[in-house]
Amino acid sequence: MTYLPVHPRTGLTALGIGKRGPIWPVRGAAPEEGEVNPDGAKGFAPITSQEDLNRIITERVSRERAKYSDYADLKAKAGRLDEIEQANKSEAEKATERVAKAEAEVAKVPALVAEQLRGHLVKLHKINDEDAALFLTAADPELLLKQADRLVERGSPGRRPNHVPREGANPSPSGSDDLRSFTSDLFGRALKE
Repeated sequence: MTYLPVHPRTGLTALGIGKRGPIWPVRGAAPEEGEVNPDGAKGFAPITSQEDLNRIITERVSRERAKYSDYADLKAKAGRLDEIEQANKSEAEKATERVAKAEAEVAKVPALVAEQLRGHLVKLHKINDEDAALFLTAADPELLLKQADRLVERGSPGRRPNHVPREGANPSPSGSDDLRSFTSDLFGRALKE
């Protein structure tokens, strides 16, 4: 008869002895004899039907929701606290908040004007969408007008691209060139003209 050690904390008997010592069972992996499952029955019964599965899922979801039901109460309490704080504020604080909100709204106006102006300029100058997205990027109306002017100026049909008048042509040498005559005298031969 072999004796296996008993775990001092859990009281479970080892499954065997390995190279590193006793092999302890994992508690909760399989029901112990006499252990009660969450539904109150002895041992765990296998789930055999979809109705059982749906019932178990519904019960677990309701337990989880019950844990967090206090958060809705806390949210309502926080709302009431905000109302009380608003009522306790002085008129000066309320006026300061109104001024800050108004300044924030005023700060948004140039961007809104620029957005409307961008659409107008695209239609007026018949700028394609790709160029408008690439070149008309300013949020300030004045800068947007400058960008549009430069874009229209760049693409106007009256303006010619860069052109070099005598590109590729070899200028003909002149016969009265002093350097040419000096060079021909120096080397003793006449340069081809």
